[in-house]
Amino acid sequence: MTSSPASPRPRQTAQQHALDHVRSLLAAGTLKPDDRIRQEQLASQLGTSVIPVREALKTLQAEGLIRYVPHRGFHVTRLSVDELTETYLIRRLLEDEIVRIAADRLEQHHFDVLEESLQEMERLAPEGDVAAMIEANRRFHFTIFEAADRPRMVDFIRILWQTTDSYRSMYYAELEARERVNHEHRSIVEALAAHDVDRAVHELDQHRQHAVIDLG
Repeated sequence: MTSSPASPRPRQTAQQHALDHVRSLLAAGTLKPDDRIRQEQLASQLGTSVIPVREALKTLQAEGLIRYVPHRGFHVTRLSVDELTETYLIRRLLEDEIVRIAADRLEQHHFDVLEESLQEMERLAPEGDVAAMIEANRRFHFTIFEAADRPRMVDFIRILWQTTDSYRSMYYAELEARERVNHEHRSIVEALAAHDVDRAVHELDQHRQHAVIDLG
């Protein structure tokens, strides 16, 4: 019996490509709060027209990541201290719960990914490769979150993370902060490996609080 060929993967639209590109610029800190986003320049970089870029920016505007200023164009949103604090408070409520759910579901392959991410971040910290360290940090945390098998909770957490992406690179700019992040990550893994969920949640709370204090 002849097996049917695998269905080709759907081609990414120009709008989705533009959306992913701007998200990556925010996550890497290339675009910072208040920075102007030039549509024509982005379109030229992506080899597309301005239309899909504009639609992508409207999506990010609806998510609160960027804002439109009449006669001045699109800019990266700057959160107030209250907005930043509130965002991290909502994250705490969701993340504390999802870590408690995930704790009993973590298997060796999860801990392998956590260790790989930790080692990568420890290697990157002295080099100051903020973009790569942020990516490893995201992989670290979402390995834990996704182990809970609560996709809707993970989606909400991801949206909250995206809201503060442009701030994360500011926090990681200092070597002291990068080293502290690595120490905190190591403590979280040690607590999870010891099945000490309360300690893991406490370490995670401290981890977030340090970011709020530094960014505020």
